[in-house]
Amino acid sequence: MTKNELLQRFQLNQLSQPDHNYQYNGTLKQAAVLIPLIDHRDHMEVLLTTRSKHLTHHAGQVSFPGGKVELNDTSLAATALREANEEIALPLDAAKVIGQLHPYQTISGYIVTPIVAIVESNIQYKADTNEVAEIFQVPLNHFLNASNRHTISVQQQGRSHNIHFVPYKNYHIWGATAAMLNDLAIHISYTN
Repeated sequence: MTKNELLQRFQLNQLSQPDHNYQYNGTLKQAAVLIPLIDHRDHMEVLLTTRSKHLTHHAGQVSFPGGKVELNDTSLAATALREANEEIALPLDAAKVIGQLHPYQTISGYIVTPIVAIVESNIQYKADTNEVAEIFQVPLNHFLNASNRHTISVQQQGRSHNIHFVPYKNYHIWGATAAMLNDLAIHISYTN
């Protein structure tokens, strides 16, 4: 999928209801993540990170750059861009925000809004090793292929909810990140 195809589908397709259904039982803290879609002219790739192993929440997991909303953030997009700048040195003006997906509640007590942005391919990234162990890219088409996306239903605290999983090479992309990628794939799919 090219940038123009992505933009057309993202902007023209109606955002469907999310396939994730986890509901946190308590007060939620606001957060945002950036879904950076890297424009390689003839195809798009999704930038992902692996979280540092010493972190309290989601250590070692594949994630998007992002974090909690700070008082100085003017919007959820500003939060996502600031966090991406802090975590992977993405220049604030290098990402063109094209929209957002439905928010996702996490088991750690956050309501996370995914902000989707297009980023040129010539950016040099540098991981803040306190938060990020690795930065890598996956072809967007990998997530668009429904056979690569898996969902299982689990019971937790008497309620059923979906857990999403997308394997890629030696990476295990699951949880909120996989759910957001699933929502993005459904939103821009050919059948929408």
